[in-house]
Amino acid sequence: MVSLLYVCVRPEAGAADAEHRSFRRALGVPSVDRIDLIRHPLDGPLAGRYEGVVVGGSPFNVVAEERDAVQHRVEDDLEAIAREAIDGGLAAFFTCYGIGVVTRMLGGVVGTATPESTRPTTVRITDAAAGDPVFGPSAPSMTVLTAHKEGSTEPPPGGVLLATNDDCPVQAYRVGTRLYATQFHPEVTPQDFVDRMAYYRTTGYFDPRQYDLTAQRVLAASVSGTDLLRRFAERLAS
Repeated sequence: MVSLLYVCVRPEAGAADAEHRSFRRALGVPSVDRIDLIRHPLDGPLAGRYEGVVVGGSPFNVVAEERDAVQHRVEDDLEAIAREAIDGGLAAFFTCYGIGVVTRMLGGVVGTATPESTRPTTVRITDAAAGDPVFGPSAPSMTVLTAHKEGSTEPPPGGVLLATNDDCPVQAYRVGTRLYATQFHPEVTPQDFVDRMAYYRTTGYFDPRQYDLTAQRVLAASVSGTDLLRRFAERLAS
């Protein structure tokens, strides 16, 4: 059985627990280990211990002017994981906040000009993704769930753009053959996302006065982001 690790970077324990369950279900495996970088620093390289790593989202922002010691350490640890994946030691799938960390590490630009509120959105699979085993089968487009305050207008040096849309041009990219990064959340079902909204009701991802309407729009969506994670795990297993 493939050995997988969920890397938690959420301070909210309840949201983190639910995210762990979402990733395990989406990956389609019976067990996914967990490390909580908010409370425990990375204890050395992961290659050799795990074949694949999935990195969850966070209310942290790479572009925040004030980042405390915990966030700085978390970002250093995430960069270490990304380097292991780029070097080929393990496969990694970064999501949401994580894509900003990887983009900055590679010399790309992360800014606040391309936010997306809590909602379903359609992303286009690029021509460059045609032969990609994770993204290629989802062409020409897929519906995913998103909520972020920062993003990028072009992939970082070395990044191959896999998915895009007009609101946030960099929705997903790959570096080498072992590192994937998405701006959206591939792990969640609509119900998962609505459950998560309760933790972030007043944090600027949506108008709290429109909570019920936002939840209805999310629940009405038919999303397919979990297909990506299933293929990611299947690729490792094969």
